[in-house]
Amino acid sequence: MAYIGGKREVIHSVKVGIALVLVTLLYLLDPLFERVGENAMWAIMTVVLVFEFFAGATLSKGIYRGIGTIVGGGLGCFAAILANKREEMFEAIVVGTSIFIFGTVATYMRLLPKIKRRYDYAVMIFILTFNLVLVSPVRSEIIVGLALDRLATVGMGLAICICISIFIFPMWASDELHYSTAFKFQKLASCVDGSLEEFYTIPNDTETLQSTVMQTCKSILHSKTNEESLANLARWEPWHGKFGFFHPWEKYLEVGETLGELAAMIFTFYGYFQSSKKASSVMSQATKEPTEIVMLSLVWILREFGESIKKMKRCRASVLITPKLQSMKLQLNLIYSADSTVEAQENDEKFKITCSSLLMEIVAKMDLLVKELEGLEKLAKFQTEKYE
Repeated sequence: MAYIGGKREVIHSVKVGIALVLVTLLYLLDPLFERVGENAMWAIMTVVLVFEFFAGATLSKGIYRGIGTIVGGGLGCFAAILANKREEMFEAIVVGTSIFIFGTVATYMRLLPKIKRRYDYAVMIFILTFNLVLVSPVRSEIIVGLALDRLATVGMGLAICICISIFIFPMWASDELHYSTAFKFQKLASCVDGSLEEFYTIPNDTETLQSTVMQTCKSILHSKTNEESLANLARWEPWHGKFGFFHPWEKYLEVGETLGELAAMIFTFYGYFQSSKKASSVMSQATKEPTEIVMLSLVWILREFGESIKKMKRCRASVLITPKLQSMKLQLNLIYSADSTVEAQENDEKFKITCSSLLMEIVAKMDLLVKELEGLEKLAKFQTEKYE
């Protein structure tokens, strides 16, 4: 089920509220409190820290918290037991040295790009748990029991978070990445299509058109970081709908990156065409028809790509898209052969060469995009679309 706008935020907030009520029962119900005692606060902390908007984020943070708690708690118990069996001075040295070594090494690991990108939360929980266990004012004979109790309450909090996140109106990062990728194609196509009429006029002020195209292209370019985050979260999510455990989310990133490069090229072309067109109406007339055909073909192809990804259907690029690209290349050749008036011949020739070169780069990027999409269709096992 899909939700838009504020509905999803309200549902997520209600889910967090339910999770907090459930873990609070560890305090409110006497039988449970007698079993876990003050360690119940670890379950509450777990819900607050782990429960995220997307199910994949909750799963990943939950698993990382579990790993960090187990490793940090285990090493903390070992160091605490070792320190408590010695003299007071030796105990202080062991505790201080252990905290310094593990704290320094773990903090340095958090600064490494690969660790920071994927395992930062696990390392942070390790540092926290290790220090809390090591400095706990308890004797060595009960420290292991205390650590196990805390681990049990953390496990309770994780179980509640994961179950609610997955089974009660789940928000899937995989769905978000899939549909946002398809939407970017449609968005760019709509931007180009909506600008065509204004694109071929000769206004006194072209800032409105450039602003619209710039905003669309920038939004596509700046979506890379968010998509990388969604792809990392999608890998953690269980099988649901059409998305299996080994769905090629990395191919979505490759397609998105290529589309971003295409958006940058389109913006560059618009900027150059508009600035040159404003200086001379003759130059715009020399390239109008072939350029218009190319841009309309570009709009059609982008929409086909968007629909293909959205419906997970093969767009049959070799049959439908490749001929369009060949036609676009033929139209670009007409720009060179267009006649120019004598008074604007030199500037017109320069404009035609530059304009055609930019459009050729766009077509070449579309060729690459076709290959990227074919790779995605194959790995994701898109169904073959039926054409009448």
